[in-house]
Amino acid sequence: MTLVLNDWGGGQFLISEGRADRVGKLALVAREAFDNFPPGPAKAVSRIAGLPGGVWLLMQLLRIRPIRNARNGYGGMSLRGAPDEVLDDWFAPARGSAEIRRDFAKFATGAPDRATLLTWSERLRDFDRPVLVVWAAEDRLMPREHGPRLAELYPRGRLVEIAGSSTLIPEDQPQRLAEVLIDFAG
Repeated sequence: MTLVLNDWGGGQFLISEGRADRVGKLALVAREAFDNFPPGPAKAVSRIAGLPGGVWLLMQLLRIRPIRNARNGYGGMSLRGAPDEVLDDWFAPARGSAEIRRDFAKFATGAPDRATLLTWSERLRDFDRPVLVVWAAEDRLMPREHGPRLAELYPRGRLVEIAGSSTLIPEDQPQRLAEVLIDFAG
């Protein structure tokens, strides 16, 4: 089975915790790596999520186009801009469910410390199957040097950089991403 993980780095924890026995190939697309968890501008979201009612407030603020399209927020994750209907679909579950907001707050405030994240990253060297790291050439959230560094960490890792894209490669360069993933999975 080929496992494709986009944006969120937590899927790598499957590998670091030895739970990847069913994964034959792994594709990692523009994601948190090493100690960049959460990435730069998202660190403020962690602080807000730790406040009582913080996630609810955040979901209300994200209804306002200039806020959700801000360069240091979701607007900086795509060079073309994520369509409003896509962002609405992303945020709707948390707007409508206190349980989802509670879980999001736990996720957003539960990142391990830097030393733990770096220790977990070193465990990735044990994954001996093919790994494709797809990185965005113009990413503002995921440091460019993390792409090659992540690919080198895996014994069978390979890096592909996609130009004309930021973090949300599926929004900026969907055709190119699909070609790269099909070639890898094939």
